[in-house]
Amino acid sequence: MAGFDVNAARAQRLEALGREWTFELDGDSFELPTELTRATARKLRDLDDNDVDGLLRLLLGEQQFARFEKHDVTMQDIAAILEAYGKETGLGLGED
Repeated sequence: MAGFDVNAARAQRLEALGREWTFELDGDSFELPTELTRATARKLRDLDDNDVDGLLRLLLGEQQFARFEKHDVTMQDIAAILEAYGKETGLGLGED
């Protein structure tokens, strides 16, 4: 019986998706990771369900989040970004 090769499966996912998922906002480009580490998942779990800025800061990192904050973004914009991100990567964020 053949075992499951985690490294090979990860390599296939990364080949299919890449390491980053990008979105554009007002001509500014941002990158989110296509895979989350366990450490990141723990930090996400510790966030309050309504902490949208905390979620974005964690995923974008401080430098990107500082650029993101300069844009006039609605909650609907953020929901659309997270929905598209989830569809592309299989990561369900910002959902009940």
